[in-house]
Amino acid sequence: MEELLNISPIDGRYKELTKEVGEYFSEYYLIKNRVIVEIEWLKKLFSLKELGGELKDEELKILEEIVDNFNLSEAQKVKEIEKITKHDVKAVEYYIDNKLEENNLAKFKNLVHFACTSDDINNIAYGIMEKELIEKVYIPNVSKTIEILKEKAKIYANIPMLSHTHGQNATPTTMGKEFAVFAYRMNKILERIKKEKISGKFNGTVGNFNAHLIVYPEIDWINLAQEFVESFGLEYNMYTTQIESHDSISLIFSEIKLLNNIILDFDNDMWMYISRNYFKQKNIAGEIGSSVMPHKINPINFENSMANIKMSNGIIDVFLNNLQISKMQRDLSDSSLQRNIGMVFSFCLIAIKQTIIGINKLVVNEEKLRNELQNTPEVLAEAVQTILRKNGYENAYEILKEMTRGKNVSLQAIRDYVRDLEIDENDKEVLINLTPENYIGLAEKIAKSEI
Repeated sequence: MEELLNISPIDGRYKELTKEVGEYFSEYYLIKNRVIVEIEWLKKLFSLKELGGELKDEELKILEEIVDNFNLSEAQKVKEIEKITKHDVKAVEYYIDNKLEENNLAKFKNLVHFACTSDDINNIAYGIMEKELIEKVYIPNVSKTIEILKEKAKIYANIPMLSHTHGQNATPTTMGKEFAVFAYRMNKILERIKKEKISGKFNGTVGNFNAHLIVYPEIDWINLAQEFVESFGLEYNMYTTQIESHDSISLIFSEIKLLNNIILDFDNDMWMYISRNYFKQKNIAGEIGSSVMPHKINPINFENSMANIKMSNGIIDVFLNNLQISKMQRDLSDSSLQRNIGMVFSFCLIAIKQTIIGINKLVVNEEKLRNELQNTPEVLAEAVQTILRKNGYENAYEILKEMTRGKNVSLQAIRDYVRDLEIDENDKEVLINLTPENYIGLAEKIAKSEI
């Protein structure tokens, strides 16, 4: 019942499609990762001889149990503290203080959040969440889409179809080759995303280790911070103000938008192919296409995907236009923006899954494709004029233009024309045997090539 009261369809109508995002990006996981960063920093400090040396085994066990036993109930305790502090990161610090007191380790409280600014904790926590969400949810789902497209490319590799440039009849292709194009494009951008690293900082209030150096000048704080940031699988950024600059995640968002646009382009093509009856759609029992027209099977999954891609891109645009911008050494706008990162991936995920559902409903209408090709022999004009050029004909293009442009030309008329040409006999034989169905170039080979 509560889903009916949600404002966003992410947590309501599409909850089942987006629950994976919630497993890595939610208020709960943000709080948990803040706790993890604070505890790991405390452990890192105790590895320094200047701060007391190694922890005893029982003390280390208690610190690790604070993380291991953290759950929704514990997160609620943090939220209760935040009601008083009105500061989310400070609430985590006080929560850890309380846990230390409960376990007779109050003597360590002075080192919780030691020399840190809030974004030292926050940027690492967000970095962990972004990294895990991309690696464990986004990449696998995009990869699944690519694999489906590659599979369909091979299945449809030798199914010829009329292509359309500027919406007009054009040189034939195969359905499989057109699927291969999208698989290749998506894969190319995905490989770039896989290589990108999210940056992290841990250098204090304005990025200079001021407090660190004043208390322990003998410690190599830059090296220590780098070790700490890299321990979370992030790339160390030494050059920051109070906040990490968000350049790396912004770069990833820009690439996600590029990939989103490829999915949108694919959705548009599928919608057009369905409208031209190149594909039939499976009749799913119980589904209704129209409240008044019983015959309809609408391409709703591709339309749904289009809408959610646009939502994802819209939020990405807000990030790209604002996330890297901070007044002087910092303002709070980035903090509010980052809370919406999960929405980008949620809308992406809805779109990807709807596209997959849409693909799986498709059935190629080979009869329609074949009939359409047989009724458009004029597309062979390209082949004829190219062979005429090979055989030294002047104005070959103009000759075929006069013969075919805007005209209904039969295949027999083209063959009769070819028979009267003074060209190489092998070339003539090729043209006489040519049909729109077999004029597909290397489309089948391209479709079956490894991407």
